[in-house]
Amino acid sequence: MELTERKWNLTDTHCHQYSHQFDGDRKEMMERSVETGVTKFYLPAIDSTTHEAMLQMETGYPQCIAMMGVHPCSITADYKKELAIAEEWLGKRDFVAIGEIGLDYYWSTEFVEQQQEAFITQMQWALDKNLPIVIHTRNAMQPTIEMVKPFADKGLRGIFHCFGGTAADAEAITDTGFYLGIGGVLTYKKSGLPEALANIPLDKMVLETDAPYLSPVPHRGKRNESSYLPFIAQKLAEIKNVSVEEVAQITTENAEKIFTASV
Repeated sequence: MELTERKWNLTDTHCHQYSHQFDGDRKEMMERSVETGVTKFYLPAIDSTTHEAMLQMETGYPQCIAMMGVHPCSITADYKKELAIAEEWLGKRDFVAIGEIGLDYYWSTEFVEQQQEAFITQMQWALDKNLPIVIHTRNAMQPTIEMVKPFADKGLRGIFHCFGGTAADAEAITDTGFYLGIGGVLTYKKSGLPEALANIPLDKMVLETDAPYLSPVPHRGKRNESSYLPFIAQKLAEIKNVSVEEVAQITTENAEKIFTASV
């Protein structure tokens, strides 16, 4: 039986179902994903240009659950306006997490100070509201970990989305009580993630696709979608020498612990 014909109870902890890349077949994409066994889809916010589309996904698909926050790549000179919009939304209704937030020094280092200030502000929101955070970090792993530590000491929890660091990074993150978001990169031939995760237990990981980005093998290079989550689960099962059923069960339970602890 083909992997995609199997069905497990899976949670996609990070996917952009509201992306314009799904405008032509969103309904079909969601149907494929549900048929594959994905029962919940957690949607990270980007900025004010996408909030409406994200919230419409919740209306149309009850399995979709929104976060609120400002992506580091959306932090520019007028970042306080974006923060104010996100904060206003957080005052209007409940959200499951603050995310995706963090540091991105890959695309630009022009607004590093602003990114750091916005990250601190949003982590404090999460503490104040007893919500988890979902972290985006690229070319900024060490400063991100260092900024998270004092907040983790105060009880902040969450996920390092799209983890792609070293074994030392993985240990430092999980030591703070945070989880690792494992996605399609795990399946790439030259990925160092199998080695980085060797000593990290499954109860410190969650699964994600980051759809429509970072498709796993055998779909690498194509648009990603949540129906491909089993390929990531299968690879993680191989690395950990356990069944896909066990990976699905543990990672789904982990997601529930993270996102429902404040409910």
